[in-house]
Amino acid sequence: MPTIAAIRFQRVGKQYHFDASAFPNLRVADFVIVDTARGKQMGQVVAFVEPEADGNGQPRQYKPIERIATPRDLLLRQIWEAKEVEMMILCREKAAELNLPIKVVRAEYSFDGSALTLFYSADDQVDTKGLRRELSQLIPDTNIELRQIGPRDVAKILGGLGACGIERCCSRFLTEFSPISIKMAKEQGISLNPTEITGMCGRLRCCLIYEYEQYVQARKLLPKKGKRVRTPQGEGKVVDVNPLKETVYVLIGEAQVEVHRSAIEPLDELEALERKAQSGCDRHEGGGCTCGAKRTTGDR
Repeated sequence: MPTIAAIRFQRVGKQYHFDASAFPNLRVADFVIVDTARGKQMGQVVAFVEPEADGNGQPRQYKPIERIATPRDLLLRQIWEAKEVEMMILCREKAAELNLPIKVVRAEYSFDGSALTLFYSADDQVDTKGLRRELSQLIPDTNIELRQIGPRDVAKILGGLGACGIERCCSRFLTEFSPISIKMAKEQGISLNPTEITGMCGRLRCCLIYEYEQYVQARKLLPKKGKRVRTPQGEGKVVDVNPLKETVYVLIGEAQVEVHRSAIEPLDELEALERKAQSGCDRHEGGGCTCGAKRTTGDR
């Protein structure tokens, strides 16, 4: 069975799998050189995984790791990284000269410097052919690609602090973005004020999904707002719920009490069951019989 290594090309990026069978001494955190669709790249081993099967149930074929990075490779990578800042500034200047409404946020060279990818954001689709042509004249012998990215990816690249006061999740550990909806905020009782639920990218905060499932499961065990319940303190109406504590706030008379779910009974449901027990079945003559009614003392 082949040895499959999960390799990451960015500090917080997706993992890509390569065949590491030719390097039995390879360890996690080692840097390696691999061939990708964007040319040769240097990546870091973050884990070893089980090989997957293809659609026919056969072991999937993986691209092999070319070699383990040498000290010279690491130094070369630093040189190209320093040049990336220079290329990003150059691209910004040329975009301004062409009056292109784009924001260049990152430049990325391939390991051998044969390819340069420039990431930019824009509100709409922008024709960047003219910009690419000018850059190609200034940087010959380099394959230049301009790639538009969304606001979440921009926030991930730029980094910074989130509303919670710590580094943004996207730039700290998120490798993929999950779909977020307003429903997730409602389910958790979070204010729908835009300043409360939107991140620095202007989109709904990624953290809204973290505890969403826990809230959904917890709410299934609690009565909804407006329901009548029976508590040790008396009967009342549910005015609020606290899913994480598994408690409800019940209005009894003029007082509001907090009661754990184990100490409440859903009064509306109990009354419905009682009415059903006292009525006849609904299978005979439209429910006119009494065969389903609760028997009283003395009935046979």
